[in-house]
Amino acid sequence: MRHTATAQLMGLAFDAVPMDAAVDRCLDMCRAPRSSHTVITANAAHLCMMRRDPELARACKKSHLTLADGMSVVWALRASGQQIPERVTGVDLMARLLAVAAKHGLRVYFLGARLEVVTALVNGTKAQHPGIQIAGYRDGYFDADAHMSIVEQIRAAKPDILFVGMPSPFKETWCERHRQRLDVPIIIGVGGSFDVLAGFIKRAPRILQSMGLEWLWRLLMEPRRLCMRYIINNSEFIWQAGKEIVARRWGRTPPPIAQSE
Repeated sequence: MRHTATAQLMGLAFDAVPMDAAVDRCLDMCRAPRSSHTVITANAAHLCMMRRDPELARACKKSHLTLADGMSVVWALRASGQQIPERVTGVDLMARLLAVAAKHGLRVYFLGARLEVVTALVNGTKAQHPGIQIAGYRDGYFDADAHMSIVEQIRAAKPDILFVGMPSPFKETWCERHRQRLDVPIIIGVGGSFDVLAGFIKRAPRILQSMGLEWLWRLLMEPRRLCMRYIINNSEFIWQAGKEIVARRWGRTPPPIAQSE
């Protein structure tokens, strides 16, 4: 159940909270009677993929805390007349939650990335947060046959927070599919955050982040892999979000988001 104001864009409800409040909400979930919750930081690509992937759309809509990751989402929400305090990225939220975990004695588990990356992340986390409780970790390269055994390993480790550093839409659908069995208070997909926090990928300078140009930095870092994806997703997002902005500004019900074939 949501206890905060929400803002709607392209069929997804975002919790209109700043970073500090999001961290507090996560801490409250960990302190409550043990129950599984998913946290999603959604950007423009998520909203576009949801149109073509019903399972992803269901997973995102079932999230217990949905945050706006991406300045394009924040700008679109504000342009449509809705209030959203700030952008809350997966990598920044993960960094904050690691600090909170160390302070409050919460157990964390890392699932995803290459073995060398997740191992470096664990070692770096221990160095930065002495005394933090690492419940376990493993890389993100496994076959479908291993899904249930991995779920059982995580369940047995009893972490308070599970960070899943894998791509979309796999991480969202996998987390929701196994949420109940995992029995982890906070299950959060953080994409490529493992590589960033482990020091394998350099994040955009703060000035570019504040200008909403972090996507451009990523494009410059990996042009071949990201060029067409950004062209397609950005064009689709501008069109779909633009229609919704116009509808809300004119006081009309936003147009339904058609599911692509």
